[in-house]
Amino acid sequence: MGITKTNLFDDKQNELANLFKALGHPARIAILQFLMTQNSCVCGSIVSELKLAQATISQHLKVLKEVGVIQGTIEGTSLCYCINPEKFKHLEVFLSTVYDNSKTICCE
Repeated sequence: MGITKTNLFDDKQNELANLFKALGHPARIAILQFLMTQNSCVCGSIVSELKLAQATISQHLKVLKEVGVIQGTIEGTSLCYCINPEKFKHLEVFLSTVYDNSKTICCE
């Protein structure tokens, strides 16, 4: 869809579309899965965990942070990242609604 057509949709629809677009790369899914296993913010270990170049990881982290899926804090000279639970709650509500409604809709 062209960027000029996004004005046809409300803010919530555009926000969800941007969120799903950001989640549409396997490296970003791997980053999120790794962050979900940690009990605190993660700094440098993402690169060693995923075996991707630092620049590649940084670009994926930037995309995830821009849509609000992760949060970053500065600790000394490092940026540390963790999951943003509020954003995941929005995603959970949307997917639950889709799932609940899909049980009642049938094309038979």
